[in-house]
Amino acid sequence: MTSAAGSPANPAPSVDALLETSMRDIGIPPRPTILDRIATEMQKDDPDFKRLATIIGADVSLSASLIKTANSPFFGFRSRVRSVSEALMVLGLDVASRAIAGIILRKVFPNSLHLERFWDASARIARLSGWLAQKVTDHKLRPDDAYTFGLFRDCGIPVLLKRFPGYEKVLDQANRETDRSFTAIEDAQIPTNHAMVGCLLAQSWWLPEETCLAIRHHHDANVLETPSISPPLTSRYRIAIAQFAEHLIQRHSGLSHTNEWPKLGPGCLRLLGITEEEVDGVLADAIPVIEAED
Repeated sequence: MTSAAGSPANPAPSVDALLETSMRDIGIPPRPTILDRIATEMQKDDPDFKRLATIIGADVSLSASLIKTANSPFFGFRSRVRSVSEALMVLGLDVASRAIAGIILRKVFPNSLHLERFWDASARIARLSGWLAQKVTDHKLRPDDAYTFGLFRDCGIPVLLKRFPGYEKVLDQANRETDRSFTAIEDAQIPTNHAMVGCLLAQSWWLPEETCLAIRHHHDANVLETPSISPPLTSRYRIAIAQFAEHLIQRHSGLSHTNEWPKLGPGCLRLLGITEEEVDGVLADAIPVIEAED
């Protein structure tokens, strides 16, 4: 009997097992049970919307948030949704599951003033991203996909804030960096970066592959400049829209907390077919969306 790795006496761990161990060590929150239930229903020939509505309805805040999401302007439904059942019917299980994932994401991390500001900023970027997808991508990106990416784009940050006590200083340094990429600063200080961790979380929570890849590469200027490399075009549109949304919000507020736009902005505008001279016009139209109350 041999003890070599991969032998019957000492079988090599599977990729899934290694990934699960890595996620547990980093502190990535497990997939919510309700997403499993939705996935189970989605695989059926005749999904039980009534049963899912009952499960979701047991959580008052989740129900209210899902209804509010379904009534968001970028979905464009003519009549207002008034119940969980209606929200599931008009959104469909695929979009509803991602909306629920985004709602739950905020709840799985401990409340703090710092994270409240982070989630509020993510919500504003997501809302504006959904609006921009309608306005500037000429139907190349669905508003709900842009919205979901905006919510999850930086979801690795709260994971790393919880896991590494000194990560807040790393964030500050990365935000001030003018030359190297944001993730290069993280990689130099800790054993990973928030884009990789966010991608793993999104994969674990069964978000679409295009969203997971966009999260993984959203600080990589090369993916915006070089069409021949991965990720796919729909992932790059997600990256460009969210970065543009963040830039418009910072430009409107007069505050800039990052140096990412000089690094990524030119590629974003080229991909979206927007000139620098047109940015002010887009911003003027976007102000009501930026200033809207959550």
